[in-house]
Amino acid sequence: MNGYYKAELIQGAACQRPPWKTAEDVELATLGWVHWHNHQCLHGYLGDVPPAEFEQAFYADQTDHHQVVEIQ
Repeated sequence: MNGYYKAELIQGAACQRPPWKTAEDVELATLGWVHWHNHQCLHGYLGDVPPAEFEQAFYADQTDHHQVVEIQ
């Protein structure tokens, strides 16, 4: 993931903007990139859905298949 982050944010199209002046600038840009990656970027290995959507569907499917069994 680190290489992907560096290629996309640090060295990629996003670096066409002026260089960051402080570490806080890089931190804020990183937070934005992580949010985009998890909530908007479509991942082919997940069926072309973002990871957050895939995870939500996965856990929804898990809870649908488990029945609550009550011991009497």
